[in-house]
Amino acid sequence: MKYIKGFLKGLASLIIIAVAVAYLTDHEYILKGVRVVYLTGHTTAYIDDHPYFENMQILPSTQPQPWPEHKNYNQTQPTKKLKAYNDQLGTVAFLIIKNDSIWYEDYADSYGKDSQTNSFSMAKSIVSAMLGKAIQEGHIKSLDQPLGDFYEEFADAKTTVGDLSSMASGLDWTEHYTSPFSITARTYYDDDLAETMLGLDIIESPGERFKYLSGSTQLLGMVIEKATGMKMADYAAQSFWQPMGFEKEALWQVDDEDNKLAKAYCCISSNARDFARFGKLYKDHGLWNGQQILDSTFVATSIQPRFTQSPEYGYGFWLSNHLGKEIFAMRGILGQYVITIPEDNMIIVRLGHAIESWDGRPFSSDFYTYVEEAYAMLESQ
Repeated sequence: MKYIKGFLKGLASLIIIAVAVAYLTDHEYILKGVRVVYLTGHTTAYIDDHPYFENMQILPSTQPQPWPEHKNYNQTQPTKKLKAYNDQLGTVAFLIIKNDSIWYEDYADSYGKDSQTNSFSMAKSIVSAMLGKAIQEGHIKSLDQPLGDFYEEFADAKTTVGDLSSMASGLDWTEHYTSPFSITARTYYDDDLAETMLGLDIIESPGERFKYLSGSTQLLGMVIEKATGMKMADYAAQSFWQPMGFEKEALWQVDDEDNKLAKAYCCISSNARDFARFGKLYKDHGLWNGQQILDSTFVATSIQPRFTQSPEYGYGFWLSNHLGKEIFAMRGILGQYVITIPEDNMIIVRLGHAIESWDGRPFSSDFYTYVEEAYAMLESQ
């Protein structure tokens, strides 16, 4: 018993020292990460983590527009390969929307059509859409307007808002998801995003090449807030949720209850049906039920590669030519997808707990499987 008490006292002392060091070195955000992730039985960020953070509501539309169900709704079973993938990777929602109607829909475990799960980086596509809206409304001049026009900390930088959207910012940022000391972890768990972001530098020539950095979208979100004078959640509700008939409230994680600065690079909690609306909006060139929500030229620019040497990315959207199709997609770190294939008037939505490994292609292998097996299902009817 004496040894156990000694061990517990020593452990308590180590914990106290570790906490003190974290605060003294400005790494206290790690303590929140431990509490949110490891003490809840996880090893990384997860799709249901929004209750552990401050959130702002994105209010639903006062005139909701439900997706119609296809005449062949859920008459086709998933292929064996798709079912195996969904089981293996913990898919919680899988939708196939054909000709603007829900053709197939499946949910797992306790999840359903109203369940809110984390978008992760699919939010980047939504933020890019918000940039397009801010340009359309005159809050931002164009894709070429300098970041320095909005934040004097970047007055000498040549980075433009278009560079931020197309991942060509030149920002001093390391995209690292496992180290608790990384800038990515800090922005996820820290309580003052602006302080962190405005302390960064531009270290590479902007506008020259694609380099995926979540910090680029975070700065873009801050620009949009400053330009519009509105919080991201409120501007999203006004610009998209309201006119596009979103049925359910969404939540956007913010850094702190006082600052309320949105984590623009991630973390919109919504459902599969509502996420799919952005696929339809871009498929239809920014037009929604007769209303031009986004400028068609901006939409067209967004879903084409900016850099020929990086054909996998446009402005906020991932791109693919799998199966010879022109595909654009919203993508999140745990395999969150809104995959849109305009030529076949099809949208595939997948939400879930895990993603398959990369094999050298621009997408992880599950992306290609979801596309292939959706077509196999359609062909089998």
